[in-house]
Amino acid sequence: MIRHTVSFALVHPADSDEERRFLDDARRTLTSIDGVDEFQIARQVSGKSPHRFQFSMVFADADAYAAYDAHPLHQDFVASRWVPEVSDFQELDFIPWS
Repeated sequence: MIRHTVSFALVHPADSDEERRFLDDARRTLTSIDGVDEFQIARQVSGKSPHRFQFSMVFADADAYAAYDAHPLHQDFVASRWVPEVSDFQELDFIPWS
């Protein structure tokens, strides 16, 4: 199991239509890809980070994660939405510690 997370800041003003559209489109696009489980969008409530949001999703294994990463819908979302609309991000991928 891999928990893929990315926290990020958008170029859009807080609570704007553009921000809402980005988040809605991300949910619709990314959850349509086979292998994406437990997709969640979370909003930052601490002032300790400039990242306003986080995406989190679970993959059964490394093969499922690799298939997601290479999937044309994911690649298109990154190129057409993520790159121009995200101003900063940090990606973290976790496996359970046994």
